[in-house]
Amino acid sequence: MRRPTRRSRRAAGEMRGRLRQLGAGGVQARTFHSAALRQLQFFWPKAVGGEVPRLLERKVQVVAEAAARCRVRLDRAELREVTGEIEWSKVTQTVPADYPAALVKAGRAAPRDAAEVGQIYTMYEQLKRERGVIDFEDVLLLTVGVLQDRHDIAEQVRAQYQHFVVDEYQDVSPLQQRLLELWLGERDSLCVVGDPGQTIYSFTGATPDHLLNFRTRHPGATVVKLVRDYRSTPQVVHLANGVLAQASGRAAEQRLELVSQRAPGPEPVFVEYTDEPAEAEGVARRVRELIASGVSAGEIAVLFRINAQSEVYEQALADAGVPYLLRGAERFFERPEVREAGVALRSAARFGGNDALLDDAVDMPSQVRAVLSTKGWTGQPPAGSGAVRDRWESLAALMRLAEDFARARPEASLADLVAELDERARAQHAPTVEGVTLASLHAAKGLEWDAAFLVGLTDGMMPISHATSDAEIEEERRLLYVGVTRAREHLALSWSLARSPGGRASRRPSRFLNGLRPGGGGAPRRAAGAAVGGVERGAGGVSGGFRRRDRKPARCRVCGRTLTDAGEMKLMRCEGCPSELDEGLYERLRDWRAEQAERLSQPTFCVFTDKTLMAIAEAVPGSAGELAQISGVGRRKLDRFGADVLALCAGEELGDGVVEGLGEGGDEGGGVAAENSSEK
Repeated sequence: MRRPTRRSRRAAGEMRGRLRQLGAGGVQARTFHSAALRQLQFFWPKAVGGEVPRLLERKVQVVAEAAARCRVRLDRAELREVTGEIEWSKVTQTVPADYPAALVKAGRAAPRDAAEVGQIYTMYEQLKRERGVIDFEDVLLLTVGVLQDRHDIAEQVRAQYQHFVVDEYQDVSPLQQRLLELWLGERDSLCVVGDPGQTIYSFTGATPDHLLNFRTRHPGATVVKLVRDYRSTPQVVHLANGVLAQASGRAAEQRLELVSQRAPGPEPVFVEYTDEPAEAEGVARRVRELIASGVSAGEIAVLFRINAQSEVYEQALADAGVPYLLRGAERFFERPEVREAGVALRSAARFGGNDALLDDAVDMPSQVRAVLSTKGWTGQPPAGSGAVRDRWESLAALMRLAEDFARARPEASLADLVAELDERARAQHAPTVEGVTLASLHAAKGLEWDAAFLVGLTDGMMPISHATSDAEIEEERRLLYVGVTRAREHLALSWSLARSPGGRASRRPSRFLNGLRPGGGGAPRRAAGAAVGGVERGAGGVSGGFRRRDRKPARCRVCGRTLTDAGEMKLMRCEGCPSELDEGLYERLRDWRAEQAERLSQPTFCVFTDKTLMAIAEAVPGSAGELAQISGVGRRKLDRFGADVLALCAGEELGDGVVEGLGEGGDEGGGVAAENSSEK
């Protein structure tokens, strides 16, 4: 298994926070890797002597060097895959010489010739020994070795830790299971929590067999089936049950039929689009509608199968003026701006009344505002995106945390907040950052939102094309089940028939949706009083009277090549083709946009994105019709900004007009197609 996932670290951090609130501060809540590393560091001098070898942070670089020494050329994708094979081998306790045989036994496909991968694996281990470093898998392996060889150390550990609870037990690897057995010894004071229907990490060596065989290993165990679902509405739970109702295999035999404990909510919606940009625009429009109806942006997620799918949704949300964040970014408390803010807050807490910065601060939140203002925080977010916006979002998250902390503890001082931040940093319990979450289905495991959009659900993506065996197909089905169960109330599932506008509509909805959507095959077994859900069809996937015009393939106006990149389609040319940009007009448009954004108290991209301004400055439209043809200028923005933009294109000077605010409701006319929402 790879290093502890952010999901598992966050879960451990939240558990520690809850245990503190319950007064159970002496209970340890850690990932397997974290617990093993602490024990290894403590017992290494006694068991081996000296200090623990340095931990290798960038494994992939050493794997690349190992491949080069073996004279094997790997591209970037192959390098990641070979690194994954080495990790899988180690957590399944497979040595390099046994790798080819283990591969056959597991029915696993190697990214390269098995002998080559085994050779690279051997060289990788040799390079580590030469440099005196270990990787994250070695942390578990070495801890297992110490506990196996030194019974005195094993007994010392068992004397300290007498009872164990393991969450997400279906994701435990053989190596983690071996470590757990050594921690337990001959005792059976063990509680495990897991769901074989959520096994989605077998590619890393995780297996549900330990969970499925638990009663065999522990005949006296009590089994409690937790079928009450307190997260999702009956409509969402019914769909989730339907996904697994079609599953096969041993895990499916022990699946749970969930029963929702919540009041009824809206039906899940199935939406079919003509192409990926239309799907992204439709999702962005629906997200805006949810936010306008009162759903917090932080309670909305867009979930996809692979990270490469995120770009078109990033563009669509930015064009719609919707803030978003990508899961999988750097750990919150390790961000430079967060560390700097922590130092400044600690200093202010230490010097208190002697700090002139705090002279006008009347309470703890105002003290925090004063300190963070010296680090770049302002009451309004900066324009655009990128590093400046990311830094502001981090500081804004700290500010919200301080305000929440003050509401919970009105008497709290700045020193109390600093102590809370230190505790959260140790637990990796990061504050939430306001914005729509973009994440892969794997990264979404263990999280939940009021609204979830599951996108790109076509055969070849869900299930993924390289899933060919029955076991792999079933794991893909479970991945969809995990995605469905992330939604508390609002759930939308969508797919597109083509990749790019005008492309051949050769895609088909995921086979996993058969029987779950109207027109998708036989209906699944239905719970009493439950319904399957609504379906929307059409080019833009929009209900209502408006139908978007048929899209034609986007082609470069310079060389004629078909365009598929969202940014290139906006400009209607390849990035490398000559630009006809009117630089003077572009600068005037940028200045005008900054003024509008300031009046609206919105980031500049809520008016128009940089790419849209570039497209306007290249096309120099002379009429509303020509302006409307530019990607990113929908009907709503044409109505609000068209006159100004056309005047600037004509070289005219603008007066001081009042601009109507954005984000104060949905698009005009009720059912408006995706191209005519905020902006493409």
